[in-house]
Amino acid sequence: MKITNEIINKHGIKPHEFKKIISLIQKEPNILELGIFSAMWNEHCSYKSSKKYLRTLPTNNKKVIQGPGENAGVIDIEDDDALVFKIESHNHPSYIEPYQGAATGVGGILRDIFTMGARPIAILNSIHFGSHKHIKTKNLLNGVVSGIGGYGNCVGIPTVGGEVKFDDSYNENILVNAMAVGLAKKNKIFYSKAQGINQPVIYVGSKTGRDGIHGASMASAEFDDNTEEKKPTVQVGDPFTEKLLLEACLELMKDDSIIAIQDMGAAGLTSSSVEMASKGDLGIEINLNNIPCREKNMTPYEMMLSETQERMLLILNSGKEEKAKKIFNKWGLDFSIIGKTTNSRNLVLNFNDKEVANLPLSSLSINAPVYDRKWKKNENQKKVNMQKNFKSFKILDSFKKILISPNNSEKSWVWEQYDSTVMADTVQKPGGDSGVVRIHGKNKGIALTVDSSAHYCLANPLMGGKQVVCEAWRNLIAVGSNPIAITNCLNFGNPEKDKIMGQFVETIDGISQACTYLDFPVVSGNVSFYNETKNKAIAPTPTIGAAGLIKNLNYMMTKNIKEIGSHILVIGKTLGHLYQSEFFREVLFFKDGPPPEVNLFNEKNNGYAIQTLIAKKLVNSAHDISSGGILLALTEMCISGKIGAKIKIPNDNISIHEYLFGEDQSRYLVEINEKNIKEATNILKKNSVYYEIIGKTQKDKLNVDKEFDIKLSDLSKLNSFWFKNYFKEN
Repeated sequence: MKITNEIINKHGIKPHEFKKIISLIQKEPNILELGIFSAMWNEHCSYKSSKKYLRTLPTNNKKVIQGPGENAGVIDIEDDDALVFKIESHNHPSYIEPYQGAATGVGGILRDIFTMGARPIAILNSIHFGSHKHIKTKNLLNGVVSGIGGYGNCVGIPTVGGEVKFDDSYNENILVNAMAVGLAKKNKIFYSKAQGINQPVIYVGSKTGRDGIHGASMASAEFDDNTEEKKPTVQVGDPFTEKLLLEACLELMKDDSIIAIQDMGAAGLTSSSVEMASKGDLGIEINLNNIPCREKNMTPYEMMLSETQERMLLILNSGKEEKAKKIFNKWGLDFSIIGKTTNSRNLVLNFNDKEVANLPLSSLSINAPVYDRKWKKNENQKKVNMQKNFKSFKILDSFKKILISPNNSEKSWVWEQYDSTVMADTVQKPGGDSGVVRIHGKNKGIALTVDSSAHYCLANPLMGGKQVVCEAWRNLIAVGSNPIAITNCLNFGNPEKDKIMGQFVETIDGISQACTYLDFPVVSGNVSFYNETKNKAIAPTPTIGAAGLIKNLNYMMTKNIKEIGSHILVIGKTLGHLYQSEFFREVLFFKDGPPPEVNLFNEKNNGYAIQTLIAKKLVNSAHDISSGGILLALTEMCISGKIGAKIKIPNDNISIHEYLFGEDQSRYLVEINEKNIKEATNILKKNSVYYEIIGKTQKDKLNVDKEFDIKLSDLSKLNSFWFKNYFKEN
């Protein structure tokens, strides 16, 4: 087949990139080789627009065993235990085919975890949809939630946390970010680096089909009017096969059979073989006639670019093949020796006794393009004069609007479709600040959270980047854990546009500053660019997944108020920042202005103070104050604990609206028993932590100063109303 400009363009290769390919391989590529370059040089696999800035992130401290560059990050959680975790996007496939797109997103991230030798113990997700009024949103929401639940439930991994958000900017580009977490022993971590010459290369798992061809390329392009035509590029998942593959791999990992192992994810056999050989500075030779195929007459092009799910590539120590084969046969999975490692440093593909591709691996990996894209600083939003006097709005009426809004409503409709307790180690289910999972057989646990703040990042990417890291930090602190590390999924529009690239650069700067100051390194992640349709981009949406260690689960904290008559304290200074708040957005429909400032010193100092109070068992319950301000946070504590509160506004310098709805950062609400209040406040004073005692808990009502007195049952009905009724509407 003659390689025309049209064919080059269809493969997402720019004219100057095609010239570079010819220069690197000293020939014009054939169609198979062009397909391989398309897979390896697209944004999804090469990180060609983001690599320069990702290198600026802090990725190491004494707890990090493996940072970015592997299938997942690995951190030390003591007692020879290691936690393996990562978050990735499956945005484009989920918009085209919501059930399978979301399901295979979960399947792919689970394989990233057990590829490292870890048994998955938890799943989380961050999902963003367009306006609830948009014609596609109901179907997309229903399909995505069903897909996440369908796959995770069948594999038998608990979904312990997540978030669901709605915004117009996602009308034509939803986001589905899936996080998985696994447990391994520190001395049994498996990597993807090939080693040794003439070692057997093994294909295991499902048979290869034609599903998912060009999936990675599709994820590296904007949507257009032909979105529906791309449905064939969405992979189809089989969670039952995934469970078999998981068990077979973990069984084989018990001895020294495996040299290297890699999930066949984006770009399938192409990316897995190239990455393994490149990391080992070796070559790899594959006989495509040995690929197990489920469809007749598959071409080398289709085999190499298929993204059929539930497949792995292994490099074994010679002589271990028969033992490995018996294991995979026992689990009913394909096992085929498809090639060997070589010293050629080339990818060589043979089919029907002919060489059909021969490419230097360096041309596909280290010599892939790295762009220094033009970017411009964003015009950060400034405070502007309000058209309406927000102080004229009644507190209770305003609060009811916030409680009943899609973004602030109670989300049990979503997480009740997920099995959150399978494996019997979930000790804090979805709905709290963080999910908590016990390390099996021990009295220690892992706290896990995912967070995003797109509207903050849109208004000020630098501040928004800082804020989303701090939000994750607070969510881990609030359940009594010590935050250790994060993984990130960076969702943005087209990086070829200087404004979008500017959003990315500044957001990375904010994330880097916060992670550095808090000693909260980034150990893995994913960049998802080109989230836009017909020239309209999503709001910049960095999603942060984070993990913390609870050394003794007796010290775990929840947000549920525990008893009547205890004191309620606000930890941290309330200045009353309302721009970008839920009050302005949901009540006044006002979306301009800057996000709240982030003071990293206060963030760390206040967090350490909360840890001290929890360690001394001076706190009954704790909750991070974020979206919706003090009033929403307090209401969530009351509803979950089924105990009310009576509070008085202590600050005369700002209005009651600013005090109750302001979204100033670095703050927590804590419940403290009368007998502990003196010791607790002395610790706060000693550590120069600002606090205010705002009231006490009471039986079953929420009483706010002179503004309102309302039953918790009424607040609970309001908070759960939206999701319960959304799918009843026509």
